[in-house]
Amino acid sequence: MSGEGSPQVEADGSGLSVAIVAARWHEELMDGLVAGAQKALGEAGTDEPVLVRVPGSFELPVAAATLADRFDVIVALGVVIRGGTPHFEYVCDAVTSGLTRVSVDCRTPIGFGVLTCDNFVQARDRAGLSGGHESKGYEAAMAAVSTAVALRDVGRA
Repeated sequence: MSGEGSPQVEADGSGLSVAIVAARWHEELMDGLVAGAQKALGEAGTDEPVLVRVPGSFELPVAAATLADRFDVIVALGVVIRGGTPHFEYVCDAVTSGLTRVSVDCRTPIGFGVLTCDNFVQARDRAGLSGGHESKGYEAAMAAVSTAVALRDVGRA
């Protein structure tokens, strides 16, 4: 089962500036991911997040790179569902590699809330919608805030 063994993550993100970068493909699923991220950020006490919408998941890395110097935390949200061509692998690899590169190069925690699923049912189950089992938007936001807080705390030592 996906999500099994995941840690309970909580953080006081007060004072952190946050941008949510979200794709538009699969609107219903994206609405659930964005709502989950916003809920987590509210619980963590961060400043009101800025929401930036881009066409698809492929565009997430360039948006994150553009925002990384202006925000303490970025939450990247998208959905890629496997089809009958290699497109799925190319997009998933590009998004994952791109967001990783931005996070490391810019030293900005990026919550990875990009669903990479075999079918719509799997994605719906993870999008934080009613009847689903997980909220990857929530998890991604909380992980990014927790990382930013841990790094901020180390910087104080």
